[in-house]
Amino acid sequence: MNNREYGKIIVQELNQTLQAINPDDAEAFADCVDQAKEVFCAGAGRSGFQVRGFAMRLMHMGIASYVVGETCTPNITKDGVLVICSGSGETKSLVNHATKAREVGAKVALITINTESSIAKMADVVVEIPAVSPKSAVQGAITSIQPMGSLFEQSEGLFMDTVIMMLMERRGMDSDTMFGRHANME
Repeated sequence: MNNREYGKIIVQELNQTLQAINPDDAEAFADCVDQAKEVFCAGAGRSGFQVRGFAMRLMHMGIASYVVGETCTPNITKDGVLVICSGSGETKSLVNHATKAREVGAKVALITINTESSIAKMADVVVEIPAVSPKSAVQGAITSIQPMGSLFEQSEGLFMDTVIMMLMERRGMDSDTMFGRHANME
């Protein structure tokens, strides 16, 4: 296959996963983020890269957002929400983060493949992306020609971008208003 053929299949896979996300869960996720005083974002590996992009877009919107583990991240309080991206929902460090957030009364919002995971059981909001991954053998998952968890990781990034657009609409923002907060020390 050539790059165009692979690209066509990947876009079809992404369309399947994004269309499979429950709209009520997406609204609940957006509500949770919208109502939080601060948003803390956590993920490991490629999911960590995706959630960092979400934290960045929240900052562009003027929402206090942080990446868990960075040196300038403050403590989470009862007014915060912890957004976790984890296909398996069982990554030990992320389970620990969710446990700590619950201990202080913060909300937990999870984007995952595994809605029966340890983190899902602690979460206030769970968004399921039914993509295949070697870390989660969920029945009925959408299959992929891509390696490992690529379909899930790409889908979670695109889902978070759709949430940003939902929040922009709610707050009457556009790309120009957000660009005013773009980094100027590049």
